Amino acid sequence: MEIAELYRRFLECGTVTTDSRNCPEGSMFIALKGESFNGNTFAAQALGKGCRYAVVDEKEYAGENIFLVDDCLKTLQQLANYHRRQLGTKIIGVTGTNGKTTTKELISTVLKQKYNVLYTQGNLNNHIGVPLTLLRLTKEHEIAVVEMGANHPGEIKALVHIAEPDYGIITNVGRAHLQGFGSFEGVIKTKGELYDFLREKGNSTIFIQNENPYLNGIAHDLNCVHYGQTEGLYVSGKLVSCSPFLALEWTSGGKSYQVQTHLIGSYNLDNALAAATIGTYFGVSAEQVCDALAGYVPQNNRSQLVETGSNKLIVDAYNANPTSMMAALQNFRLIEAEHKMVILGDMKELGEISREEHQKVVDFLKECKFERVVLVGPEFAATVHSYEHFNDVNAVIAALKSRKPDGFYILVKGSNSMKLSQLPEYL
Repeated sequence: MEIAELYRRFLECGTVTTDSRNCPEGSMFIALKGESFNGNTFAAQALGKGCRYAVVDEKEYAGENIFLVDDCLKTLQQLANYHRRQLGTKIIGVTGTNGKTTTKELISTVLKQKYNVLYTQGNLNNHIGVPLTLLRLTKEHEIAVVEMGANHPGEIKALVHIAEPDYGIITNVGRAHLQGFGSFEGVIKTKGELYDFLREKGNSTIFIQNENPYLNGIAHDLNCVHYGQTEGLYVSGKLVSCSPFLALEWTSGGKSYQVQTHLIGSYNLDNALAAATIGTYFGVSAEQVCDALAGYVPQNNRSQLVETGSNKLIVDAYNANPTSMMAALQNFRLIEAEHKMVILGDMKELGEISREEHQKVVDFLKECKFERVVLVGPEFAATVHSYEHFNDVNAVIAALKSRKPDGFYILVKGSNSMKLSQLPEYL
């Protein structure tokens, strides 16, 4: 079936699902495949659960209201791009090594003060999540904020050609997913594919952190709106306090404003400034920007403050790489508390530099002199240290049951696959 005809059927449905367990009445089911499943086999079931149409790419499953295409994943992406072009909504593309989800949330929160905004839910930022986000666009949406993630070369290039953003922001570039990218230079090149697309599009605007040499080095021939900690930028800002919540001062047009946020970590200063910059650029008032930044509360184990009956926790267990790990430790080191403890899980997908980067973390911990340090995972096991070490989260839980800390400020950070988000109930 041609995309134009499938699009007509999509408009009858208004929504798409790729999960046969979630079939909104009248929706369109698109059968995707994974390592352990074949969505084609669920097409008829999806119709029975309420879908109006289904799309498959294996002939034996086609039938009444079940349309056959060459490749369901490519069709999903083409349908999303077609829909995006029909509506012409202004789209801001967001990528980066660290902070892209928080920055996307902050940008959206600020823009919602003035506009009807569609934005990526959670971290649906890959080759499936981006098209699903775009297919949620309606005529009522004035701006869309679309997050794009990558762990291999070429992935951002593929995503920008689906979303076709009008504006872009790369939060930063760091040493993450090096097993997939091959090198730090590979990270820069891949994230820079957002800039490449906007450059080819012509007359495009990016929002860029002024003090980042890697981003400035690849931002040629683009309209650049700068933000950062240098005076005189489109938006300038500075840290006021961070114990543990970030308070900042930001300046635009010669006027300064102070905001107390619910964000933990001085590393969130740039994320907040990015949101203030984009909000100001799109005409959101300074007062509305401040209200939005002050009202935003992070979720999903991203630098959340959790108070138990025994301890205060900073839970940042969704993701970890050398850049974010060191930033979290440096910030935690500055927090004033009588008793401090860290529980750190392995940083995944670092390839051949993994041992070196984990050792750097361990060496920095020696400088920090935290009262108690717990390391989790085989990568930390390979480093030279004298701290408590456990192979996995279950072993940590067992140890905490026998020796539970009390009266501590505790940082919990590691890659999502280490499952450290299970720990708060035992702390």
